[in-house]
Amino acid sequence: MSLFKRGEVWWVRFTAPSGERVRRSSGTSDREAAQEYHDRLKADLWRVHRLGDRPDRQWEEAVVKWLKEKSHKSSFDKDQLVFRWADRWLRGKRLRDIDRDLLSRMADSKAKQTTKANANRYMAVIRAVLRRARDEWEWIDRAPKVPMFVVRSQRVCWVTREQAEVLMSHLPPHQAAMARFGLATGLRQRNVCRLEWADVDMDRRCCWVHADQAKAKRAIAVPLNAEAMAVLSRQIGEHDQYVFSYAGQPVWQVNTKAWRRAVRLAGLDGFRWHDLRHTWASWHVQAGTPLHVLQEMGGWSTFEMVRRYAHLSAAHLVDHSERIVPVHGHNFGTQPSAKVA
Repeated sequence: MSLFKRGEVWWVRFTAPSGERVRRSSGTSDREAAQEYHDRLKADLWRVHRLGDRPDRQWEEAVVKWLKEKSHKSSFDKDQLVFRWADRWLRGKRLRDIDRDLLSRMADSKAKQTTKANANRYMAVIRAVLRRARDEWEWIDRAPKVPMFVVRSQRVCWVTREQAEVLMSHLPPHQAAMARFGLATGLRQRNVCRLEWADVDMDRRCCWVHADQAKAKRAIAVPLNAEAMAVLSRQIGEHDQYVFSYAGQPVWQVNTKAWRRAVRLAGLDGFRWHDLRHTWASWHVQAGTPLHVLQEMGGWSTFEMVRRYAHLSAAHLVDHSERIVPVHGHNFGTQPSAKVA
C-alpha cells in the first residue's frame, strides 16, 4: 500500500525507479493531500532517474544533514530547539518552495511569542541551513532572503550583590550552587553544567574549558576565587564525574520551573541564566578589572564584545577628566582675555 497512517499523519511508501525504497512522512493528516504529495514525489524521482534532474530535497533532509555536520557546535542544543520550533512551519516542505513570505510569517510569529532579538537568532539558524543547502550541498540554486528585525542595542542586564543573594535564597540547593559558581567564574551555562572533576585543579585553584567546549573554540583557563573554591568544596562527593548533579545525575538544563519561579519571587522578571555572566563581568569592571584582562578571563574572542561593559566604570578616565579643571584661581565663570598672536 502506497499510503499508510502513523498516528494522525499519513506516510508514503513506494519503490523509486532507481530501486531505492522510499518511506517518508507527508506531514499531513489529510488523505487527499498525502496522495498529492505521494504522486508529486514519485514523479520527481522519476525525472531524477530518467532525465537527470536535480532531486527535490525536503526541509527534514536538510535538518538531518545539518545536525550530522554540526554536532561539534557549542550551540548544537540550541539549533535543535530552533528546528523543533520550525517543524510545524517547514515539515514536508521542499527547500525550493520555502520563500520569503513564509519566512516572514515565521519571524513575526516568533517575535510576538518572545522578542525581535530572539526571533533574529532563530531565523539566523534557518538562514544558515538554506545557504549551506545552496553553497555546500548544491541542493538548491537559490536561497530566499531571510527577513531580520532591526533591533536596538539593549542595556547589559546585571544585578547587585543584594539582588543576587535574594535570587539564591529562592533556588533549590543544587541550582543555587551552580548559580554561585557562575557568578564567581563567569562561565557559560553549558560549561557549568558539563564541568567535570577531571578538569578541576583544587591545588592550583583553576579549572579548564577545552577548545571543543568553548564558544570561541579556544581553550580557557578559569581562575577560581575564594567563592568558587567554596562552592567546589561543598560539591566534593556528590558525583564521581561531574561537579554539579541532582539526584545522582548530571544537570543538563537550568532554565527550569524552579529557576523561573526563583526569578519571579526575587522580582527579577526577564533575568536569564546568561545574565549571571553579564553580572560577573559587570562586577569585575566596577571593581577595576582592566577590560583586556576581563576578555582573557571570560574567553571572549574580540575586544569589542567586552567593551559593552566599559561604561560601568570610569575610574581609568578620572585623571584625564582633571586636565580641564581650572587652576591658579580661575573657574568656569571667568573668561580670560583672548590673546592676539
